[in-house]
Amino acid sequence: MSQFVHLHVHTQYSILDGASAIGKIIKRAKELGMPALAITDHGNMYGVKEFRDAAEKEGIKPILGCEVYVVKNRFEKDKDEKSGDHLILLAKNLTGYHNLCKIVSYSWTEGFYYKPRIDKSLLREYHEGLICCSACLGGELPQAIMHGDISGAEAVVREFKEIFGEDYYLEMQLHPAGDSRDEFVYNHQVEVNREIRRLSAKYGVKCICSNDVHFVLEDDAIAHDHLICLNTGRDLDDPKRMRYTYQEYLKSYDQMHALFPDDEQALANTLEVADKVELYSLNSKPLMPNFPPPEDFVFDIEKLKESFAKKLEDSSVADRITAATEMAELEKIASECNLEEKFMIAKQFRYLERLTYQGAQVRYGKELGDEVRQRLEYELNTIEWMGFPGYFLIVWDFIRAAREMGVSVGPGRGSAAGSVVAYCLKITNIDPLKYHLLFERFLNPERISLPDVDVDFDEDGRADVLHYVTEKYGEKRVAQIVTFGCMAPKLAIKDVARVEKLPLSESDRLTKLVPDRITPAKGQSPFEFVYQESPELSAERESPNQLIRSTLKYAEKLEGSVRQTGVHACGVIIGKDDLELFAPISVVKDKDAKGDVYKSVVQYEGKLVESVGLIKMDFLGLRTLSIIKDALLNIEKVHGKKIDIDAVPLDDKKTYGVFARGETTGLFQFESAGMKKHLRNLKPNRFEDLIAMNALYRPGPMEYIPNFIARKQGTEPVTYDIADMEEYLSDTYGITVYQEQVMLLSQKLAGFTGGEADTLRKAMGKKLKDVLAKMKDKFLSGAAAKGHDPKICEKIWTDWEAFASYAFNKSHATCYAYVAYQTGYLKAHYPSEFMAALLSRNLSDIKNLTLYMQECQRMGIKVLGPDVNESYHMFSSDRDGNVRFGLAAIKGVGEAAVKDIIQEREKGGRFKDIYDFMERINYQMVNKKVIEGLAVSGALDGISGFHRSKFFAGDARDGSAPTFLEQLIKYGSRIQNEKLNAQQSLFGAADGGQDIAKPVSPVAMEWSALETLNKEREFIGIYLSAHPLDEYSVLIDKLCNVSLSELEDTEAMKDKDFSVAGMVTDTKIMTNKSGGQFGRFKLEDYEGNTHEFMLFGKDFEKFRIFMYKDYFLYIRGKVARRVYFKKDENGNQTQDKREDYRVQILDIMQLRDVEETRLKELTVTIPIQDVSADFTQQLQKAAKKSKGKLLFKIKVEDKNAGICLPMQSKSLRVSLTGPLTELMKESGYDFSVK
Repeated sequence: MSQFVHLHVHTQYSILDGASAIGKIIKRAKELGMPALAITDHGNMYGVKEFRDAAEKEGIKPILGCEVYVVKNRFEKDKDEKSGDHLILLAKNLTGYHNLCKIVSYSWTEGFYYKPRIDKSLLREYHEGLICCSACLGGELPQAIMHGDISGAEAVVREFKEIFGEDYYLEMQLHPAGDSRDEFVYNHQVEVNREIRRLSAKYGVKCICSNDVHFVLEDDAIAHDHLICLNTGRDLDDPKRMRYTYQEYLKSYDQMHALFPDDEQALANTLEVADKVELYSLNSKPLMPNFPPPEDFVFDIEKLKESFAKKLEDSSVADRITAATEMAELEKIASECNLEEKFMIAKQFRYLERLTYQGAQVRYGKELGDEVRQRLEYELNTIEWMGFPGYFLIVWDFIRAAREMGVSVGPGRGSAAGSVVAYCLKITNIDPLKYHLLFERFLNPERISLPDVDVDFDEDGRADVLHYVTEKYGEKRVAQIVTFGCMAPKLAIKDVARVEKLPLSESDRLTKLVPDRITPAKGQSPFEFVYQESPELSAERESPNQLIRSTLKYAEKLEGSVRQTGVHACGVIIGKDDLELFAPISVVKDKDAKGDVYKSVVQYEGKLVESVGLIKMDFLGLRTLSIIKDALLNIEKVHGKKIDIDAVPLDDKKTYGVFARGETTGLFQFESAGMKKHLRNLKPNRFEDLIAMNALYRPGPMEYIPNFIARKQGTEPVTYDIADMEEYLSDTYGITVYQEQVMLLSQKLAGFTGGEADTLRKAMGKKLKDVLAKMKDKFLSGAAAKGHDPKICEKIWTDWEAFASYAFNKSHATCYAYVAYQTGYLKAHYPSEFMAALLSRNLSDIKNLTLYMQECQRMGIKVLGPDVNESYHMFSSDRDGNVRFGLAAIKGVGEAAVKDIIQEREKGGRFKDIYDFMERINYQMVNKKVIEGLAVSGALDGISGFHRSKFFAGDARDGSAPTFLEQLIKYGSRIQNEKLNAQQSLFGAADGGQDIAKPVSPVAMEWSALETLNKEREFIGIYLSAHPLDEYSVLIDKLCNVSLSELEDTEAMKDKDFSVAGMVTDTKIMTNKSGGQFGRFKLEDYEGNTHEFMLFGKDFEKFRIFMYKDYFLYIRGKVARRVYFKKDENGNQTQDKREDYRVQILDIMQLRDVEETRLKELTVTIPIQDVSADFTQQLQKAAKKSKGKLLFKIKVEDKNAGICLPMQSKSLRVSLTGPLTELMKESGYDFSVK
């Protein structure tokens, strides 16, 4: 065994400073024979729980600590002390751990200023159970020695000895200089060590040796150097950058002894420190927050006694409880016997029981049926047995409060929707009995684990609920959870490439070779998987370019390093007491709050917080709930009626029609193209169909969708292996879709208990072979005992094993199918109100916004531009079924300005004209910038009577003259001032300002249509009143086979031809190293997708004539393999085997020339039953108005008879633009071009 232990060790949680992965450094310590190892990250305890568990697993004693920053006063924000002096603190027992948690927590919550800082008052208050070491050269003691302040150094030793006594140690380090730039570090260490030895002898304070470990192996030094460059934002070749000495690795005892040959006792003292540290667990039973029943709640004393006495081992105490007759007696027993917590749980349970039965009568009626009563009794008994009534009360309380605050709450999420108690408490909104839902936590009472109730709130309301919880339980008892952003292969390559100064083009090329989905096998590293899946990237490790080789080498070493912290999107901790008593706390800036507002986060990851006893809830902000809420407000505003969305019928034919037609764009979880296709085939007409599709439409079960559809449509028989299975499989036409079906069937067919059924679910999902083997025997024997055929049961089991790897939880599928149904109901019955809400909640996503605008067009809903007389804050709807753009969505027009405009409109009536608008608005809120945004976006078109470009025109004869907009603002201000003066004057008239002349709009050139649209887009983010490509919409639809976004995935497009069209939005011509020119241009298509095309060599010379902004282009090309050459060992050029595909342009044309030069005919197909004299006349009229150069052909088709009659007009030639193609689209007829 090693005679030395490292007590100063940084893991990767010393973010961008430590490069030691916890698993690797513990493994290395074990290889070196070290009995213990410390973790002392900078200012945090992020990795402490992970480190402790991993060390214990490897048989290494974990020493939990932190390197803190000490300042004079942690409350003062002094720039001279923003870093503080370093100090090592180690917890030698559980008391020390809790004190360390407090010290580190307060360094964040009270002392944070650039870094988390403590002061000595904290050390004096919480020193118990802590070991203190004087740290590296950054410590207070070494700093005093280095500055020649020996008396100051002695004072430091005396002070820390006074605080920590025998648990204070003087730390020596020695890093031999391998580079002249590091000599000053070594020299200072020699000087400090010399003085430390003297102080040790003088004051009787023991010395220890340490190595300030920042990486695991000596070979990791250069990779760590790259990490430091990332941390400091410097390049590798920067001579002034921060450096380490390359010596800060986990050295062996022999290596440490070679550094300190005369300090054997100091080396041995590290073992003394390790021996002082006790083995203690950080795990804890759930620390439930206190939730006392209301003071006016009247308990049934007998029932309360029954709950209090349950599971008591001391019979004498149980007898005292039984004999008690009053509440005061029970409280006295609880106090005397240290049973306050158990008594509180008993009271909580009886209160929960009352609430549950009251809710059950609301849900199921006053007379509860046997099924309801039995299920409630079972669930309540389980909750009481597990001791978690407080958990349900807490969840019930904040959901009740949320609804009272007007926050939308989801119907449930996850398996908790299978609880009837939760349903009766209105925690969930789905009846578990009706849909055969189970809450697996209740199936196995012996497996005591907290229920996991995740709750969806609308996006805006989530913060309100979090505020409520914080106010109720206390700011120090509520926190969110830290997350860690780690370097994945792509990011690692990008980061290292920047430090290495690898050209950006090469960096981008390398990262594009990394697969998007990285799923390494067990024991395989992410980079091993990447190289396996991408031979091209693997080959780059042997690149002749040294920078590329280095980039990949050190990226692989740094992959997985923690790069930054974040906040869990939904996790919330509610504590029994102040949270720093149980776990370390840090703070992060609240991005949603104004100013320097910080929120607390627990420093352990979500998967670890529950193990230390903290109660985790998931508060999720679900955008769909916000959309539903906004739609309901729109309905109330337009139609004057309130819709209770939770009360809409689940058998509404109009709603199922939307799903059956696949018109599900914008519907929660049902809007993908694949889902639409299946819905059109399925034609769902009941809620169970939506639940099943929600569960089936995912990798794995997706292969059963055709069978599911065929069975519903009657083209495939519905069969059951055993007739008894029909009870639980009839809803899914005999196909096993849900986990719950397996669990229920195992109970019905083989007599499994609920706990056994839950164990089966877990074993199948995790593929626990040993458990499954035992359960298979039990299933087969149990089924045989019930008279079922063993061969059939063997088949059922095999089917279940295959199915279980992707089985879905029905409770979750049901809840989200319910939300989807609600969106479908709103779209079916209130289309414009729903689409307005949908658009409002997607303002920042141009791609989705464009998609939903197109959906409005398909639905026949007009999306009208912003208008100061019609618009509200966001998108709104009107009685005519139109959607109106919101004023707040205009760039530069803030909430305050919109609020003022709407208030003035509601107070003084609609604005009569532009002058009336200027006379009435508040210029403090609606300033010049706001009015410019309103003008350019078209919001003033309805009251101006002239083209919006005139607002920005002035007197053409005088370049310095004010614009018309400036004149209008001046006019409006003067009118308001005159009126104000008139009101204040003793003899003022009521019509002040009537003599001020109104400015006259100038004679000026109007913007072109394209310029108007581009400016409009600049201010509202999309083309709204029209699209520059509208003229070519038919041509684009008929000739283009992919969107520009599809060209980004060259792997999917390889060896395929493509045709795309769009508008050039950006161009650039550049010169390469040899002086040749090349170019790039960006094209944007109808949907707002963009792609950047590159032109080199002959292609550049050929197509550069099209590289002009605002050109409308049609491009044909191919995604072809790029050929690389390399020199073999004989110096001959050979073709490289790398498969790298690129977009290759074959031809470019301007869209205006395509119809004339490439197309010859337009053919319309018309069903024979639609041919009539009226339609023929209509068709002829449209064709005559669409004159062009294309042959006009008609096919009259009788599908039933299989006959098609082709015809061609001899006199008419037509165009793709005009009334003809509009008529075809409106009528839904197919037409093609050649």
